Amino acid sequence: MKGKFIYKYDINAILIPNKGDNMVQAIININETTNRALNIIKAKYGLKDKSEAIDMMAEQYIESVLEPELRPEFIREALMAEHQPSIKVGTVANLRRRYEK
Repeated sequence: MKGKFIYKYDINAILIPNKGDNMVQAIININETTNRALNIIKAKYGLKDKSEAIDMMAEQYIESVLEPELRPEFIREALMAEHQPSIKVGTVANLRRRYEK
């Protein structure tokens, strides 16, 4: 009976996450400059620890990568296309006839 309680305790200790759901623990090596930057971010935004500072940095990086600035050429072409008259084709069959020729 005593062994079952120890086993149950060990399983519970393994299943309880340290910082909440979907958190991964990692041991990382950073240089002194990065450490200072993390401390500045942590202080500036009132974060609890460096993990939150790293999360904030990663979110900002992801936003900049996933939503890059548009090239000026693309913006010009999009604006020109926006001002062109639309083409009325009616049905999908008419559209296919128009472009299958």
